[in-house]
Amino acid sequence: MKSVQKSIKFFLSILISILFFISCNKSENSADDNRTIAFVMKTLNNPFFIDMKNGAEVITKKYNFNLLVQAAEREVDVEKQMQIIENLIQRKVSALCITPSGSKEVVPAIVKANEAGIPVIIVDTRVDLITLNEAGGTVLAFIGSDNYDGGRLAGKYIIEQLSGKGNVAVLEGIPGHETGDDRLKGFNEEISKFNNMKIITSQTANWERDQGFTVFQNILQAHPEVDAVFACNDMMALGAIEAIRLSQKKKKIIVVGFDAILDSREAILNGTMSASIAQNPEEMGKLSIEYAIKAINDENIPSEIPVRIELITKEVLLQKGN
Repeated sequence: MKSVQKSIKFFLSILISILFFISCNKSENSADDNRTIAFVMKTLNNPFFIDMKNGAEVITKKYNFNLLVQAAEREVDVEKQMQIIENLIQRKVSALCITPSGSKEVVPAIVKANEAGIPVIIVDTRVDLITLNEAGGTVLAFIGSDNYDGGRLAGKYIIEQLSGKGNVAVLEGIPGHETGDDRLKGFNEEISKFNNMKIITSQTANWERDQGFTVFQNILQAHPEVDAVFACNDMMALGAIEAIRLSQKKKKIIVVGFDAILDSREAILNGTMSASIAQNPEEMGKLSIEYAIKAINDENIPSEIPVRIELITKEVLLQKGN
């Protein structure tokens, strides 16, 4: 009888220990969930967003927060990004930082986050404010560069390189996408100031390197007179460079991109790309987490948080020792 009682006590002690462990583990997970910031990016197949992720990681580690980074495989997959955001809302993360794949399309997800009491910070690409206001949604802040001004910088550089006279092709981003639209608008307005500067074609390559290659290959065949190309991001510019290389054209074609990622900096140094506009995505990532933490702590944050831009040329890189 005593042996039976001892066995019962033994098993009860084990059961109590297991229940205690589960309880403690659940509490720890809950605490972790309360300190989780989700960063939803357009894609992680672009070095620009990898740099942004790296910057975000620095700050989350500094303040002992958890960082959850998710993205669709392709920047054009707006529906997938929406699914990711909605899943994170259900998970009840502490804050959401989003680089929208669609300025209008992301609005319903923002409204759901508002209803769940999750602060939302928008990074790199602005949300369409008219659509947001009509839906009754709010975002705490926008962190990013002035894409319009970046487009103007690219336009000025090409005008200077061509001495105010030449034929220009443009590789656009996703149609209706705020980031690409603003870059395009700034570039077009700068070019239009010079009567002898002509944009002979402007076509989308959807931010992707392989499409940049294919589209610009077709442009070279249809417009052999092209003197320069402005690509609204570096991935498309790198695709254009490959198309130029395979065309074996003797004439130098000026190539200007946007983002100044590592591959484009190397192309600038070796002379296949002329320039790119740097946005500093790592700084965007750092600022996004810093202000997300402030929002979690109910601190007031500014609605506009600008990040500097810079024209990157070979001379600039050599001066910096890059």
